[in-house]
Amino acid sequence: MPRQPRLPSVAAASTASALSRAASPVPCRALLGPRPLIAGEDGANYDAILERMSADVAPADFVEEIWVRNVVDLVWDSMRLRRLKSQLLHAAAHEGLARVLTPLRDAVAADGLSRKWAMGDKEAVSEVEWLLRRAGLAIDAVMAQTLAARIDDVERIDRMATIAEARRDAVLRDIRARRAAFGQALRRAGQAIDAEFEDVASAPGAA
Repeated sequence: MPRQPRLPSVAAASTASALSRAASPVPCRALLGPRPLIAGEDGANYDAILERMSADVAPADFVEEIWVRNVVDLVWDSMRLRRLKSQLLHAAAHEGLARVLTPLRDAVAADGLSRKWAMGDKEAVSEVEWLLRRAGLAIDAVMAQTLAARIDDVERIDRMATIAEARRDAVLRDIRARRAAFGQALRRAGQAIDAEFEDVASAPGAA
């Protein structure tokens, strides 16, 4: 009587893999290194993103855990760059103000007044508000000139954020492609097993 093929236990293999990961003496996140934080960043926010991304993707093994960590790091990079761009424009606002004030005052006076305004000097703030009202301008004009003064920096930051987002999307595509390939391999294995059992069942003398 032909010997029946042995059916591999996918569930047992998956369980053994999960137990192996659980028994590892070093947590996976510790192996991947510390959080990529800089001064002023809240680690709790990073952890919240990591937890939500891990829950959504549900990494099946250590390779996917590495990819999830890469995705979170790239998301964090993109958020950081856009936040720092805003802070850059805020910190450089006195440069835009000096450009706006130069036609209203001489260049030296405009520069000195804008610097005092940036330091929060009350008299300078009042004078700037009066000058802007007299010229029919608003703070948007100041920020527009600030953007013009720092446009090269802003464009570089935007390119860096776009690159980080593209890399993030590429990693997510890799995860989907890897899972699709694994699913196809499982389907092919299942079809092969079904075919072997059909051959055994149709063989003469099969019970």
